[in-house]
Amino acid sequence: MKTLFAAFYRKLESITLDFERYLSSQISWDNRLVAITGARGTGKTTLLLQHIKRSYGVHPESVLYTSLDNIYFTTNRLYNLANDFYLSGGKILFLDEVHKYHSWAQEIKNIYDDFPSLKIVFTGSSMLEILKADVDLSRRVRRYQLYGMSFREFLIFENQLPVTQNLYSLEDILTNHTEIAHDIMRTVKPLPLFREYLKYGYYPYYKEDMEGYHERIMQTFNTIIDSDIPSVENIDFYSINRIKKLFYILSSMVPFTPNISQLSQMIDVTRSSLMNYLNLLERAHAVLLLQKSVTGLHKMVKPEKIYLQNTNYLYALSPEKIETGNLRETFFYNQMQVSNKVTYSEDTDFTVNDKYHFEIGGRSKSQRQIQGLENAFLALDDIETGYKNEIPLWLFGLLY
Repeated sequence: MKTLFAAFYRKLESITLDFERYLSSQISWDNRLVAITGARGTGKTTLLLQHIKRSYGVHPESVLYTSLDNIYFTTNRLYNLANDFYLSGGKILFLDEVHKYHSWAQEIKNIYDDFPSLKIVFTGSSMLEILKADVDLSRRVRRYQLYGMSFREFLIFENQLPVTQNLYSLEDILTNHTEIAHDIMRTVKPLPLFREYLKYGYYPYYKEDMEGYHERIMQTFNTIIDSDIPSVENIDFYSINRIKKLFYILSSMVPFTPNISQLSQMIDVTRSSLMNYLNLLERAHAVLLLQKSVTGLHKMVKPEKIYLQNTNYLYALSPEKIETGNLRETFFYNQMQVSNKVTYSEDTDFTVNDKYHFEIGGRSKSQRQIQGLENAFLALDDIETGYKNEIPLWLFGLLY
């Protein structure tokens, strides 16, 4: 355990508190069992370490952070570590990358039950289905999902907005968008930075190597498919290759209105396998599946449209073939779905929360598409401020 503490303290010393993700202030850290899931590269580890440093200092003795992919756990059980930590006065155990440890769910449940005064915070892949783990933790755990950076966070990260900059609810933007836009524009000219964000602002690691950023995105994707999916799903090498093929086919066709039979033939799999692969890609935060607003078994419903999960993927895969309409719609869907329900609409591009209708376009987009619809709005690119139901597209990047 001494070696784990030494590694933990080294990590803490290198962590800065200059910029913290939106989710940090939303987590009920006092809960006995907290789960934070998210795609690889979104900043889960940094989120944990920043919270520890801010709340407990640089060398806390009653707190331990460790990643379960540490070589320590090849010969040591997590439960035994928790027991030793508890007996030495430990209060809070932060566990990173739990999906890398085979019996994580069973042992976390046992730790939770056997050490009532010990709190546990753990992170895992967005692939992790906590409610469907072999041991059901649903009655015990408070779960949070970490997404990539919003446009608001990107502006803060780039020192263009103060760290105290508000996020806004959808209703705030719909009713006060002119005032909000003018408030932001006192500090920054949003449109040039919005163009930059679409290219490289979604994953916080972009600053580490701007030139190699898009290559790293694809390396991260391959790691998710090759490592994260097999760690939580019983899947073979053949299926992994088919999932990759599916993703690359979709990347050249988005926004794609799927013909499931045709797509099945293209990658040489059955319809049920294809639907499963699409579900896995969605859980891996590689694609967005736009569904009708229906109840029932989500996995079994054919999506009406398929998008890549974020605009940075578009630039990483085929920057020379980017279609402006797809770029705009992908941004809107990506930012909106974090805190709102986005579904397919027969009349407009999107319906949100089963109430609001949105048509996405450029500054010259007319009202024709939304005439006669209640609660209908245009989300328009290439404008700094809006008017009435015409709202700048970039403002929807302030939702989280």
